[in-house]
Amino acid sequence: MRTVSKSVRTQGPVIRRHDQVQPTTTDERLLANKGDGEWVHADPWRVLRIQAEFVEGFGTLAELGPGIGVFGSARTQKKDPMYGAAVRIGAGLARAGFATITGGGPGIMEAANKGALEAGGVSVGLGIELPFEESLNKYVSLGINFRYFFARKVMFLKYSQGFVVMPGGLGTLDEVFEAVTLVQTGKVTSFPIVLFGSAFWTPLLGWLKDRVLVDGYVSAGDLDLFQLADDPDEAVALVTGPGPAGPPAPTPQM
Repeated sequence: MRTVSKSVRTQGPVIRRHDQVQPTTTDERLLANKGDGEWVHADPWRVLRIQAEFVEGFGTLAELGPGIGVFGSARTQKKDPMYGAAVRIGAGLARAGFATITGGGPGIMEAANKGALEAGGVSVGLGIELPFEESLNKYVSLGINFRYFFARKVMFLKYSQGFVVMPGGLGTLDEVFEAVTLVQTGKVTSFPIVLFGSAFWTPLLGWLKDRVLVDGYVSAGDLDLFQLADDPDEAVALVTGPGPAGPPAPTPQM
């Protein structure tokens, strides 16, 4: 049976009693000039890195103005028709007065950034630390590199008024389904989500309708949150327009 101890120490918001009381103060440990460097890999230190990524992202993009996110494969080659279509979409967004926001990598991202930059628009790249990708592509005029996927995703969702999603792999699918889930659940104000390339996307939409909808996992209106386009000009018009009506955003709580 544990003996009740009168020992207590308050460390900011943390209260320590009994055997949880530490023998030194926080300042003592901060100013101590000894020990190894393992503490920089601990979770409390990671919290500060995460905070820094949000501060840097918000500070950089706060005055960006209206932007559209363009998602798609990093593996798309320059000779692929989708590369040329992405260039046209980036250029069209620039002419419509919107910044083009991509992941800053090669392939579709590079193409959309290229179109935006060459058309005189703002070309944004939100990069991510990956073992198989290099730095931001050369067409990015405003770029930020992130360590954490979730911090990067917040920047996409906060500063994009809509998304054009071109053919891609697992990363692209992750991005489109996260965006539509946030609209469907009312976590964000409804915005247009345009799937570019009907030949690529129609089988997926068919599966959602014939299997996921039939089995009752989604509502019919959820599938209306997607729009299809095959022409770059049409995609730009759809994504910069009002978009389909989604669930109302919840009232912010103070």
